[in-house]
Amino acid sequence: MRELPKLFGDQSETLATQFLEQEGFVILERNYFARKLGEIDIIAQQEDVLHFIEVKSGKSETFDPVYNVTPAKLRKVINSAQYYLKVKQLDLAFSIDALIVRGDEVEFIENVTL
Repeated sequence: MRELPKLFGDQSETLATQFLEQEGFVILERNYFARKLGEIDIIAQQEDVLHFIEVKSGKSETFDPVYNVTPAKLRKVINSAQYYLKVKQLDLAFSIDALIVRGDEVEFIENVTL
């Protein structure tokens, strides 16, 4: 039964990627796994800024997927982002972002850690 949620998640990430490309982002990685630290859904670049993007989606009318962007999840994304920068030997400005997919609507929230 895990296949349906994964398929829904993959479709949401594809929609998120299309949205980002339309907004001028270059997609560098999808589902980047940083060893034991966690996974980053999308790594993209716009101008000279790297964006580490957590995608959250949901079908429920009563629960907004934005509430799945938790402090614990953000810590994992931050640690994974730092790992990525170190492994790739990059010294660039970066942003930790969330992209919320509700049906076929997309909301992009930059700098969710501020």
